[in-house]
Amino acid sequence: MNPDASRRPRARDLGIVIGPTPTGPLNALTDVRGVRVGHTTVRSRPDVHSGVTAVVPDGVRPGAAVPAGASVGNGYGKLVGFTQLAELGQMETPVLLTSTLSAFRAADALVGWVLEQPGCEGVLSLNPVVGECNDGYLSDIRSRPVREEHVRAALDRASDGPVAEGCVGAGTGTVALGFKAGIGTSSRTPEVADRRFTVGALVQANFGGTLRVLGRTLDGPGPASGTGSCMIVIATDAPLDARQLTRVARRAVFALARTSAAYSHGSGDYAVAFTTARPGTASPPADAGLSPLFEAVLDAVEEAVLNSLLAATTTTGYAGRTVPALPVDRLLADGPPDL
Repeated sequence: MNPDASRRPRARDLGIVIGPTPTGPLNALTDVRGVRVGHTTVRSRPDVHSGVTAVVPDGVRPGAAVPAGASVGNGYGKLVGFTQLAELGQMETPVLLTSTLSAFRAADALVGWVLEQPGCEGVLSLNPVVGECNDGYLSDIRSRPVREEHVRAALDRASDGPVAEGCVGAGTGTVALGFKAGIGTSSRTPEVADRRFTVGALVQANFGGTLRVLGRTLDGPGPASGTGSCMIVIATDAPLDARQLTRVARRAVFALARTSAAYSHGSGDYAVAFTTARPGTASPPADAGLSPLFEAVLDAVEEAVLNSLLAATTTTGYAGRTVPALPVDRLLADGPPDL
């Protein structure tokens, strides 16, 4: 866990409540039963601030894929495995998030890890799912610091407990909305077709725009990231099919606009959504009943972005560049922010 993040508040600690739907007990992606998250932070001061984050659905592997969908807001990115994910509506590996130029090493490491898992002895084809953000403003991205041992560590240490946020894992070097950002997460428990389900969001925030919170804008002094991205992972226990999960993923990308995302030319904005409900165990709910879940996704993603900013700490990195943390004391101040 990021030791700095424990001293930083989350959105709800400041009284910022997004939407009416209750959260899960951890207000995190891991509130969805059967989902684990692990980080490896790769830092070598002053030049390297990077890492990898793993989202691991229990038991997922070739032959035991989970229903999934994906959506693209702006396609200037490298989501390894996207085409097969979209074509088949199935996810057969964990999801990794990392730095842009490390995505390909991470994919290779993920393939090696999956092939060693029980039940994969005869596997001859595999579709790793790896997303990325460009952390090159604060980290020496060309050194490609994320290696196989870092990927394996994130996968092996993934747990179903509280999720570390801010400057950890794949969020160690990311910048969003003019401030230091990172990993953020949140969850909701919407009622769909008279049943209560859980939906969780995890973001790797690294995009441009002017932060909007509670209707107020805060101009940040960090770079207007035209080479950033945002990777979003959505998990739910609702028995949705792949088509419905694609609709969920679209809402996740839409939610970035609530924080005033710029969706710039150089931004890769992607969402992957999956369910832990195994095919055939329950019928998918009718589309007409999905609106409460869609709203829950919008709220959870917005809050996850805010948590990614609030948990992050001021970072000085590559070439002496410094990006400040979001100033909590000004966030809720009356009048225009004095930043």
